[in-house]
Amino acid sequence: METNTAFAPAHEPVPETARDAADLIVEALEALGVEYVFGVPGGAIEPLYNALARSGRRGGPRAIVARNEQGAAYMADGYARETGRLGVCIATSGPGATNLITGVACSYDNDVPLLVITGQPPIRNFGKGALQESSCTGINTMAMFRPCTRYNSLVSHAEQLPTKLFNAIMQAQRAPSGPSHLSIPVDILREPLPADQDMPDFGGLLRRSPALVDLPAVRQLARLLFSARQPVWLLGAGCGEAVSELMQLVQHTDGRFITTPDGKGFVNPRHPRFSGVFGFGGHASAAELLQGEPDLVIALGTGFGEFNSGGWSSALLNSRLVHVDDSDENLMRSPMARLHVRGHIKAVCEQLLALLTPPNDGHNAQLLPFMHPQVARQAYDAMVDSPTAARGDDAPVKPQRLLATLGERCTPQTRFVADAGNSAAWAVHYLAPRDQRSGRMPGSAWLPAGKERRARHSSWLRVTMDFAPMGWAIGSAVGIAMANPRCPVVCLTGDGSYLMNGQEITVAAELRLPVLYVVLNDGALGMVKHGQRLAGAEPIGFELPRVDFALMAKAMGIHGLVVRSAAELDAVDFDALLARRGPTLLDVRIDGEEVPPMNLRMKTLGTAK
Repeated sequence: METNTAFAPAHEPVPETARDAADLIVEALEALGVEYVFGVPGGAIEPLYNALARSGRRGGPRAIVARNEQGAAYMADGYARETGRLGVCIATSGPGATNLITGVACSYDNDVPLLVITGQPPIRNFGKGALQESSCTGINTMAMFRPCTRYNSLVSHAEQLPTKLFNAIMQAQRAPSGPSHLSIPVDILREPLPADQDMPDFGGLLRRSPALVDLPAVRQLARLLFSARQPVWLLGAGCGEAVSELMQLVQHTDGRFITTPDGKGFVNPRHPRFSGVFGFGGHASAAELLQGEPDLVIALGTGFGEFNSGGWSSALLNSRLVHVDDSDENLMRSPMARLHVRGHIKAVCEQLLALLTPPNDGHNAQLLPFMHPQVARQAYDAMVDSPTAARGDDAPVKPQRLLATLGERCTPQTRFVADAGNSAAWAVHYLAPRDQRSGRMPGSAWLPAGKERRARHSSWLRVTMDFAPMGWAIGSAVGIAMANPRCPVVCLTGDGSYLMNGQEITVAAELRLPVLYVVLNDGALGMVKHGQRLAGAEPIGFELPRVDFALMAKAMGIHGLVVRSAAELDAVDFDALLARRGPTLLDVRIDGEEVPPMNLRMKTLGTAK
């Protein structure tokens, strides 16, 4: 990665000082391969920023300053999902800590490993009304973080730090993964480290073995697959590391496969055995496949939340289901399943291939023939609700047309991240990246072109399920771009989400990150508006002011364009925009009367007509 001027010191180097507790934290992150720490400085966290400054000068972890602590949590979330490493976000005490909570809760509900560190005033001042005190004698952020973290602890003595830090990192990365929170008083962070300080083996966490596999259950699943006729495979967000093996299993068992909304980004949606997305924003073809009562459905890497289970559809959650996951929490959500297989998903798939494939039969035998791109496009068009709208030349722009154009015109290496609400619904249903490669495509070759050996959580399309805060994608796009500077990033967000969190685009500008922010601008909180109409509710609270977001971007020194018609959309040079050193904002005036694929949400709210 090129040296970025944003990281250059603005003054003469500060003389190095003795190591303190804050240095221990940064050294642990460096041992784990963490490159960036996202946050906002403040007095109670100042020693940690001092340690990051020293680290940055020697090429270790660097501080990335967000505009709001919530955005810092979203950035750490995006970094973790792209790299498979620990995401790290930090904040000062009091309001700095409470600003983090929404982003931390989102990561908790989506099993994203984060280390969250917040400051406290000096411990001797607890209970005295210290500024921004957030211990049990102040505004108790420890209690606030407890329900949305895997580990949550106050470090009251410097001697506790090595053990608690090790435990926090371990808990964040074990199944189910998620955030760990340490709250550390500023005087503890400044505490000098003893020369004979025993250090945990933080680097050893990288060498931890995958979760054990329940071999008797895997053998039982293999027996079921031997007798199944065209089984259905459901791929969830936890399948990223095992997609190559899963494509081989689909082919070897003569099966079909579908994905959850957050699993779509791991596969090529033009694969000839793909039957669509099941759940929020999904395709009728996937629901019809399950409603056809296949004799076996194997679901992997999903916890069956509302959006991922089709509103807890009985077509999926029944005695034909086999649930495979490395998290007991996820397995507990399918008590009706025929079989539960506990274990690391890639290891389970490797065991299945060994059991199902004859010794001298290569896993890639009888490969599917190459599908011509035009035929593949027609196959995907047949799945979507309105292929005509995806090809229309209307003004304002049909959102279906916008998503189809982005899929066709952006480079195959592009990472897409879609915000909560309409943006996610349209993306899950219509977005499909182009893949210009030819020839036979076995197993992992059906992944989108680009980075073939991707990290466990890396995906060409990222949406957030369950907690799903508006504005998450705006910060997450920064974290993704920092994690993988070789791949351009497209952030799909609504005008409502952008008005909440759009200031984080200035972080992308400061760091000259190749992020294209596409604002679906309809002057409304679209999902609220359409939800009220579909439910026959009072039309209230959905209108937003008409804003020229391109002008707003230009005021921040960022390139911005307004797109009012399909013709103007076609005239956009996406290759040039995605190759820029710095972000671009496209203010796309979409047709706000187009109803997104949101019937599932209406059904589970009990307001569907």
